[in-house]
Amino acid sequence: MANYYNKDLYKILNVNFDASVDEIKVQYRKLVHLYHPDVSKNESDIAKFKEIQEAYEILTNVDKRKKYDVIHGYYKEKIKKQFEASYRNEKLKEKLNKQKNPGESSFTKSINDAIDNLFTLKKKKDDNFDNKKPINGDDISIDLSVSLIESITGTNRKINIVHTRPCPNCGGRKFINGQNCLMCKGEGEITYNKKINVKIPQGVVTGSKVRIKKEGNLGQNGGHDGDLYLIITVENNNYYSIDKLDIHCNLPITPFEAVFGTQVNIALPDGAQAIVKIPEMTSSGQKLKLVSQGLFSKDKTKRGDVIINVMIKLPKKLSDKEKELYKQLSEISSENIRADFDNAK
Repeated sequence: MANYYNKDLYKILNVNFDASVDEIKVQYRKLVHLYHPDVSKNESDIAKFKEIQEAYEILTNVDKRKKYDVIHGYYKEKIKKQFEASYRNEKLKEKLNKQKNPGESSFTKSINDAIDNLFTLKKKKDDNFDNKKPINGDDISIDLSVSLIESITGTNRKINIVHTRPCPNCGGRKFINGQNCLMCKGEGEITYNKKINVKIPQGVVTGSKVRIKKEGNLGQNGGHDGDLYLIITVENNNYYSIDKLDIHCNLPITPFEAVFGTQVNIALPDGAQAIVKIPEMTSSGQKLKLVSQGLFSKDKTKRGDVIINVMIKLPKKLSDKEKELYKQLSEISSENIRADFDNAK
């Protein structure tokens, strides 16, 4: 990830340096909804989204986050915080007070010893730099918004993925002959973009995960490539919503259609057409059901219903003649429609 060691990734995601992975994921999704290229075409927002995605990939990966924290100074702060919490424990305090070095406080010595142990570079047989053990590539997760229609019928999308991989020039070591690697500039890894076509299956809902095999980061030494996971968000729709196999529809009608009744042809999100018969004297909020005209189950053995929620809606503009007719209606109307309300005490 080019120059990410020089960036404050926590500031980019607007989280504390000791934020949990779950907290980072929640904040990442909030930012994606603001800066995703599907939402904003502004060039600065697109650049901001790339930074957000890069920061997310680093901070949700245990090994990469540790490397970043070590270089950026956050890891030492985390260790100090852990010891400060433990120091409040009386038993630990007594143990620390028995440290042999009188010239150095037991608390400070314990912190320094722990940090020395954590940061001492030890040569191990399974060190990634010194053997050919297969290492599987990391998985990548990307949030993807789809329309309600796309969630029902399925769709194909072209998406851009930001991959990371060990630098092929230095093998991830960052240095060559004591100097920063010229290809990765001492970061040990490089980034590259890849555009792929992905298929979104029918029936996805908000929170669905679509797995695209072997489109994550590359494996090393013969290890398997990681997978790509698309985290689906179905965009809000003011008129239609899905509940399992049922389609809910908020259907606006005029006041006179509510009084005299009518027949309305509607196009459902799955492309089907339906006829809704509005009976006379229909009230706003009244529910009508079109049995077995909803969505099919995957095995085609069941089909949901269409639930119509009637909403009486006034026109945005009324002519003078229309206003006069409404005025006449108000003058001759005799029923108190709020009688039940007034008596509800």
